[in-house]
Amino acid sequence: MKWILSGVAILALSACGVETASTAATGAAIKKQELEQGKKTMEQMQQRLDQANSQVQQRAEQAGGEK
Repeated sequence: MKWILSGVAILALSACGVETASTAATGAAIKKQELEQGKKTMEQMQQRLDQANSQVQQRAEQAGGEK
């Protein structure tokens, strides 16, 4: 009888550990997705800044040529 109770207790405790590990893995996966999305957003913003700088430079060159 003691062996059965011990076995049930061990199974219950190990199940808690598995749930905790699963939760941690899910949290890590979510953080990874957030980081990847943040990188994509940064890249898009950098491209937009580059385009804006290029337009400013072109306008400056056009204004300099009109004088």
